Amino acid sequence: MAELHGVPPINTAHRVGLQPIATPSRLLLGPGPSNAHPTVLQALSRTPIGHLDPLYVELMGEVQELLRYVWQTDNRLTIPMSGTGSAAMEATLANTIEPGDKVLVAIKGYFGLRLADMAGRYRAEVVTVERPWGEAFSLDELEQALIRHKPAILAMVHAETSTGVCQPMAGIGDLCRQHNCLLLLDTVTSLGAVPLYLDDWKVDLAYSCSQKGLSCPPGLGPFSMGPRAEAKMMARQGKVPNWYLDVTLLNQYWGSDRVYHHTAPVNMNFGMREALRLLAEEGLEQAWARHRRNAEALWAGLEALGLELHVPAELRLPTLTTVRIPKGVDGKAFTQHLLNRHGIEVGGGLGALGGQVWRIGLMGFNSTPENVTTLLNLFETELPAFRSSAPVVAAVA
Repeated sequence: MAELHGVPPINTAHRVGLQPIATPSRLLLGPGPSNAHPTVLQALSRTPIGHLDPLYVELMGEVQELLRYVWQTDNRLTIPMSGTGSAAMEATLANTIEPGDKVLVAIKGYFGLRLADMAGRYRAEVVTVERPWGEAFSLDELEQALIRHKPAILAMVHAETSTGVCQPMAGIGDLCRQHNCLLLLDTVTSLGAVPLYLDDWKVDLAYSCSQKGLSCPPGLGPFSMGPRAEAKMMARQGKVPNWYLDVTLLNQYWGSDRVYHHTAPVNMNFGMREALRLLAEEGLEQAWARHRRNAEALWAGLEALGLELHVPAELRLPTLTTVRIPKGVDGKAFTQHLLNRHGIEVGGGLGALGGQVWRIGLMGFNSTPENVTTLLNLFETELPAFRSSAPVVAAVA
């Protein structure tokens, strides 16, 4: 009958009958996401409210204030971008780059490469300085690059997720002030878990994610812009080329005016609010110390098993450890075994380290002595079956 009136019949080719979703329990000890705190998951399941509801507006202010705490900054423009960490990464560049600006990217891993790619898409003149994957930059190297290239922005990664390197930050912000450039910092794998001092380090732009040290699922990208970066943005000759990430517009929503910009992910911000509340309740110094303590226990246990860590001790991230895959071991087969048999995720190498390392994450809610013990026991008892040579020695308790 429908065909007689010119209405086509319903195409049912893609109508698939599915059971209600049922995902297995996983312990996520890879490079991210990490397991979310149960209290955060409860907050996510609350009934949504409107994104202009007075109660939600109040919650927005709480989230902003707690983000300032975990970043140790007074930056006015501190917000959770509606998007993953990569959206916040792009926001730092989209708002401050004008065509022809020179951007110096300090590359020591995969995510430095991503910064360079993004900057080029906004028509920056991208120049780079590089270190091998597993090393960090010295102050002298960065100063020489600033003198040579005279960039408008120096972009670098604090906590390189692909290598497990934590970049020492002492003096870098001062150098950027001396050479009249902005300092842009990736804090995706450090926020909430590794000492971070945006204002003391003179960081002008920073971004992170929700799913690692903050113990929240992926979906929000914390973003912070200091006064120098804000001044550069406001002096632009044209509009920010990315409407969704335009901070001049977003500030009207997250600022005192609360002017509608987009439909915010209300429940994700419920979760972020609770994640930040729990972190503030624990205290930053206590959270930083917990991550360091558990990481050191992991490092000692892995080395006692005869395994080699990729990064020198003084540069290691407490949140992300890279372990060299021993000769004769199929690294991917071992991680698949951990996932399929024990429900534990451990990451493989990325980019230049593909097939060479495992990446073990101890982030946020997952940074516990129990998880360290569980993983070390599995490496001790299960790894020998994947070796073609001598078995590992017993771990030191």
